[in-house]
Amino acid sequence: MADKAYQVIVRGRFAPLDAGQRAALLARADEHDVFAARFTEEGTVTYERSLLGFTFRCVVRATAEDAAKVVTGRAEALAAAAVRGLGADHGDLTSVATDLDSIKVRPRGR
Repeated sequence: MADKAYQVIVRGRFAPLDAGQRAALLARADEHDVFAARFTEEGTVTYERSLLGFTFRCVVRATAEDAAKVVTGRAEALAAAAVRGLGADHGDLTSVATDLDSIKVRPRGR
């Protein structure tokens, strides 16, 4: 049973792209602009037109016993699947997970 939620940011590089992959990614680049980024359970992929790298944002639900490595592993698997869904491959994944329970919200000053 999942009782914790983590926001995870996965950064990676696209594997070498052929001309067809580049054209397909560039044709959909506006859909994957940073302004479309959301933390969802499905995750969102964003990338720039340079096609060097991408960022994947997602929410991973886990138990309190799950280690950070488990959480980031799940997020990286989601990121890899999302990039494959775009017709590309990836390399050099790095992740940062934030436990949503640890975020402190300060009241706005007046």
